[in-house]
Amino acid sequence: MTHLLFGFGFTLITAMIVIIGDTAIKYAADGNQHMWSGLVVLGCVLYAISALFWFFAMQHVTLVQAGVAYSMITLLALALIGALWFDEALHFREYAGLACALLAMVLLSRVA
Repeated sequence: MTHLLFGFGFTLITAMIVIIGDTAIKYAADGNQHMWSGLVVLGCVLYAISALFWFFAMQHVTLVQAGVAYSMITLLALALIGALWFDEALHFREYAGLACALLAMVLLSRVA
């Protein structure tokens, strides 16, 4: 049980770091900043750090378990960040896509 908790904990940390990196890069893209701007470099550094936590997650859970948890966290968080911080509209198509993706994640987690 402890291995599972550590694995999902590291997966959560990985997802949060990637989400922060994605947000930094989105700010850079929306601000027409160049490829080597501070925000883009920050995003890349955060991606590299997340790989270390992903390694630790893999020591405790299967790839499917970590992948399902990571996908659910990032999918929902990035949709919310896009809508709330970047004023990206969510229409029926996006809601339907989120619902289908979540259903897929539920089905995959039951197989795991």
